[in-house]
Amino acid sequence: MTSKKSLPLFLSISALFVSVLAFAGCASMEAHQKESLLSAAGFHTVTPTTAKQVALFKSMEPYRVQRHVIKGNALYAYADKKANVVYLGDEKAYQRYKQLGLQQAIAEDQLMASEMNQDAALSWDSWGGWGMY
Repeated sequence: MTSKKSLPLFLSISALFVSVLAFAGCASMEAHQKESLLSAAGFHTVTPTTAKQVALFKSMEPYRVQRHVIKGNALYAYADKKANVVYLGDEKAYQRYKQLGLQQAIAEDQLMASEMNQDAALSWDSWGGWGMY
């Protein structure tokens, strides 16, 4: 009897574990894409070395581009806590980053549309559709 009761619990825990792994994989992939865009846009990486830099780095929200104004100039920073680096860029690099992000989103939309068109071209309706069964 205990094995019958433990099976649903085991399946529930397994499903939760797989869901957590999938979510972590997606988040990691998204962060990697963002970091690639930052580099391509002209951001450069800096490893915090001084005590002040380390303290500032630890206070930063991870994986989010943040705007700071220093001596009247905008500076954009992105903290990669896993790699222990900060991506830094000026206004020009940030605008380029936004442009590249938009281009990437458009390309992904076009890919999805072409895949949908390809599926439609296969004429799945010739099988009778779902109502036939």
